Amino acid sequence: MARKAKKKKSGTLIFVAFVLIVLIVICKSITPEDPQIFEKEYGDEITPVPALKIETIPSLSISPDKLNSPNTILLRLKDHAVLMQQNSEKSVYPASLTKMITAVVAIENLPDLNEEIELTNSTFQGLYEADASMAGFQPGEKVRAIDLLYGVLLPSGAECCIGLANQIAGSEQRFVEMMNQKAADLGMENTHFENTTGIHSENHYTTVKDLAVFLSFALQNETFREIFTSSRHFTQATNTHPDGITFYNTMFEQLNNQSIIGGEILGGKTGYTDTAGLCLASLARVDQQEYVLISTGAKGDHYSEQYNITDALTIYNSIGR
Repeated sequence: MARKAKKKKSGTLIFVAFVLIVLIVICKSITPEDPQIFEKEYGDEITPVPALKIETIPSLSISPDKLNSPNTILLRLKDHAVLMQQNSEKSVYPASLTKMITAVVAIENLPDLNEEIELTNSTFQGLYEADASMAGFQPGEKVRAIDLLYGVLLPSGAECCIGLANQIAGSEQRFVEMMNQKAADLGMENTHFENTTGIHSENHYTTVKDLAVFLSFALQNETFREIFTSSRHFTQATNTHPDGITFYNTMFEQLNNQSIIGGEILGGKTGYTDTAGLCLASLARVDQQEYVLISTGAKGDHYSEQYNITDALTIYNSIGR
């Protein structure tokens, strides 16, 4: 009798041990091993957050009076070292630099870049009145998502931003929530968006430092980098444009084939409003190293000298020397 009780007790202990092992295995399987990984609120995709360690390196000195842009930051891409900065954490209006964030959030949430998206009449509502830059699409036009993305970044088409936002999130405001979540996930603590286009709003702001952090992240995305570094793009035929549309990158147009010492400017996005001034986000390669430059607030307009481009040439040429 005692032997049977002993065997029963032993069997119970073995069962308890087995249950504990199973529970441990289950817990490990649902616990993230990497604290740098977070789950996006919109969808099931897991996105790694880059650990950006920005430190100032006094290897490049440019007097502020040589620049037209009061807010600038130059970042070496491989190690995120800041080579120069001026008012990098001052709140600024980003104008159409906003569209870089619009493009990335759209890319991350589009299941098929070749899907056709119809631009409805509501897509264009208020854009002409706000004097927003347009890519050239028309109400009722059915356009591939990838062509809309090129339309966002090259000619800075506001209708492309709204069309993508409506398709992905159901409305621009819902899409803007996704943009703000993305900014928060990347540690852009001094950034808040009110729209997808950069049309001026008092509560639509960022810093050149936050934009540098964002662009460093965005350039890891192959689709974004491909578009960002394209000088032109031919769209496919649509129901409204049977021959398609040719887009030209506004930065390359304004650069007008000017070169830099020891390298080249690979890509960029311009921006302008009366309040934001002339803005530029660009990527360059100098002496086999890649650099990100963000500048905002330069005086001038579409009809003056493009001082944002002038500043980029000045800064990149300083590296080459």
